[in-house]
Amino acid sequence: MQNTEIRSEWNTVSGYKIEVASKLMRQTFKRMLRERNSGITIDQWVLLQQLGEKDGISQWELANAVYKDAPTVTRIIDLLVEAGLVLRATDQDDRRKFLIRLTQAGKKKIREVEPLVQEFRSLLFNGMNKKQLKDFQVALDLMLKNLQ
Repeated sequence: MQNTEIRSEWNTVSGYKIEVASKLMRQTFKRMLRERNSGITIDQWVLLQQLGEKDGISQWELANAVYKDAPTVTRIIDLLVEAGLVLRATDQDDRRKFLIRLTQAGKKKIREVEPLVQEFRSLLFNGMNKKQLKDFQVALDLMLKNLQ
């Protein structure tokens, strides 16, 4: 694609639309979590989901994985510990580090919220066929790669 083509398409695929989509996604999922009395926030869900994929990682690794700064992640973890959903454990190899582990209640919360996530994704991608969804994913992956 030439620069002139990129410029002419800027109005249809812009950072502005991505920003609007991101905000609408957060608002919608936040509302769904609240309406279903999930007892967690979006940011708490993001951490729980990440721990569900890779449990027992350090706070620093968790912050990097979810693209949030360390103080923000620390506050979210404090709330999750208070709710009994995660535990902080001292790293046996480096006692300056804390590893974050899901509790049984945390694992249960993930199982409870996953159907809601699927419902949200169905709403989000409604009307897109498999090819459109795949093309969209490829485009997003390329954009992220370009920015990292």
